[in-house]
Amino acid sequence: MENLVPDLNDVNAFDRDKIAVDVIERCAPWAATRASELGSRVWDPTVLKWAHDAQRHTPELRTLDRIGHEVYDVDFHPAYHQLMGLGFGSGVHSLAWTTDQPGSHTARAVLSYLWNQIDGSTACPIGMAYAAIPVLRSQPELLPFANAVSAETYDPRDIPVDQKSGATIGYFMTEKHGGSDLRANVTVARPVNKRGPGEAYLVNGHKWFASVPMSDAFLTVAQTEAGTSCLLIPRRLPDGQLNNIRINRLKDKLGNRANASSEVEYHDAYAYLVGEEGKGIRTILTSAEFTRSDFAIGSAGLMRAALSQALHYNDHREAFGAPLSELPIQAPVLADLTLEWAGAAHLGFRVARAEDFQDDVIEGLVARMLTPVAKFWNCRRVPAVTDEAMQAIGGNAYIEERPMPRYYREAPLNAIWEGTSNMMVMDVGRVLARDPKALEPVLDEIRPGAAEHPLLEAALTEIDELATAPEQTARYLVTKLALAVQGSLLMQHAPSVVADAFIESRLGNSGWGPGFGTLRDVDFDAIIDYGRLG
Repeated sequence: MENLVPDLNDVNAFDRDKIAVDVIERCAPWAATRASELGSRVWDPTVLKWAHDAQRHTPELRTLDRIGHEVYDVDFHPAYHQLMGLGFGSGVHSLAWTTDQPGSHTARAVLSYLWNQIDGSTACPIGMAYAAIPVLRSQPELLPFANAVSAETYDPRDIPVDQKSGATIGYFMTEKHGGSDLRANVTVARPVNKRGPGEAYLVNGHKWFASVPMSDAFLTVAQTEAGTSCLLIPRRLPDGQLNNIRINRLKDKLGNRANASSEVEYHDAYAYLVGEEGKGIRTILTSAEFTRSDFAIGSAGLMRAALSQALHYNDHREAFGAPLSELPIQAPVLADLTLEWAGAAHLGFRVARAEDFQDDVIEGLVARMLTPVAKFWNCRRVPAVTDEAMQAIGGNAYIEERPMPRYYREAPLNAIWEGTSNMMVMDVGRVLARDPKALEPVLDEIRPGAAEHPLLEAALTEIDELATAPEQTARYLVTKLALAVQGSLLMQHAPSVVADAFIESRLGNSGWGPGFGTLRDVDFDAIIDYGRLG
């Protein structure tokens, strides 16, 4: 029959993505082949089935083996392991740390952007590994763990790390009474013999959100004599014995269902102190910068996946004698979604580019300021994008055989993980309070565009005033900052029709609303074409 839409299959998600290709050409041309190889798997029917099956057949906890020994094992569907093998084997987790080529963080960000189009559940252990590697490398005693986590291979065997070809790592931070306030944690750690970095400690307590409990080791925080401290807890001890970690249950979550999230208890769990006693929050925050930037990039990737599905469907489906994408009522919606993705992608990649120059003072300030801004804005916008993309397809998008329901359930989580939206706003406020001049490098990013566009100039003036305003206007400040930076980046790297439409709609008085589809007086066809895979 005619007018039936074929599946979006066998289209290279990198080669035909205008933003991703441009970013690699500008910042890391050496990574083009690697990105293309992963891009060829995004819309591969086999990989799509893995992602579908891993979500449908969720992990199961086994506390005892068949004869009654405690094992605290989590059984996954084979599709989960296939996804993990592809992700870790592609270096999505470690490329930034395993090459000395320029632009390594940007290259890895593109891989993460592509991976989040495949599966959000496995993006969790992949992102945690990316963030943990520099922390593990900072402690000489933990180099075996750092090397195993860095390896471009996936080894699911439940054996000691020194016997594995590759390793995974989890984060066990939050306690039931404290939420994001890690200083309120009551889990305790005491030294086995000596105190100090790299020394052995015994940990007792609980964690209410323990991500990926089948990892080979876990970063956690506990109270020591000197205060909140960071520790690494291996799942298996060197002699092969299971460490004293009890998995109480797995969380029954709205989305991210293929990823096992759990509640655990420590009963004299053997651990290694990471960094100094009492400096655990600072240690963890060094990795949080990377996880938060990864969620901003991952949200852009999820937007890209939803947009790709919506554009493909609307280009192939006809109504009233024309493709849906050409209908006057639909074209503004698709163009608006394209603008949202374009701004999010450029913002996420800008943060990654700042990580490529960590020794540069200016870029360090850009990373410090823009990471929470990008995490706040991209993660807040992705649920709206997936919702509108689903409506752009209609009832077919609501069926579990298709990928859209996975995107819809996944989208809200990125704004919760690694700090909620208000935490990101508070983080920006802390930066401004401690060093008001930290905003200057970000404003310098906007100034060239402001010299050419009055709306950017007005936004720049308003941001400067809001930076010293009361806390009640903090969300408005971060929102305005995100939009202004996105607009300036689009002026540099996107066609003028895209940049102008974004700035006029997001920063002007054009009547644009966050519900999408209210664009006026723009070239819808040209904007939509920018978002097409091709």
